[in-house]
Amino acid sequence: MWLVLVRLYRSRGDSSEGVRKKGGKPDQHFLVLLVQGRQALLQYRTVSMGIIVLSIIVILFAIALGVMIWSLVIYNRFIRLRNQLREGWSGIDVQLKRRHDLVPALVESVKGFRDHEKDVLEAVVRERTEAQGARDASSATEPEAALSRDLGKIIAITESYPEIQSNKHFLQLMRELVEIEETLQYARRYYNGSVRNWNNLVETFPSRIIAGMSQFTLASFFEIEQASERLPPSLASQMATT
Repeated sequence: MWLVLVRLYRSRGDSSEGVRKKGGKPDQHFLVLLVQGRQALLQYRTVSMGIIVLSIIVILFAIALGVMIWSLVIYNRFIRLRNQLREGWSGIDVQLKRRHDLVPALVESVKGFRDHEKDVLEAVVRERTEAQGARDASSATEPEAALSRDLGKIIAITESYPEIQSNKHFLQLMRELVEIEETLQYARRYYNGSVRNWNNLVETFPSRIIAGMSQFTLASFFEIEQASERLPPSLASQMATT
């Protein structure tokens, strides 16, 4: 801008006459150009500053919008995985309840145990009651593991009682137990897979930020052994042929 004014001034010809007229007064035309140049420069700076401020606002808004969209996507993913966890645990809970319902009939069918062997029957009844009070994987793992262990002991003891192993009602109960525990293992694998995906999302960055803000915590895996895995060969043969 100043370059333009200088060139305009020089184009007037004689510099001494261009600056002053007769009487030593300043060239009014040049002063007008100077004032107009300054005003134009101020306007240019004002517009430039406005453009810069507007650009910063737009960039900040775009960043905030991007963070908001990302947060919503991650949060919705947490919700989907939480629903999968609930669905998975529901499948496990159904099978555990079926196994709990089977215990009284199973205990009744082995009443012929000797006195020193009846302790395991009392333990099974007690552990069943404790397991029925569990509401999630973390509270169910220990009592269900104990119940599986002692149910396995009952099954193993029947090897010494051919009359029990040949009883049709007992064999039917064993078939139901095998079917329940096989289904339970399928449900457990689905649930534990959902737990793994959930925990990965909770622990990894940057999704752990959303987890912390939403108070999402790590989920517990559910591990349980199958009591039916301890079937003695003689009982397995009876179940296959009867």
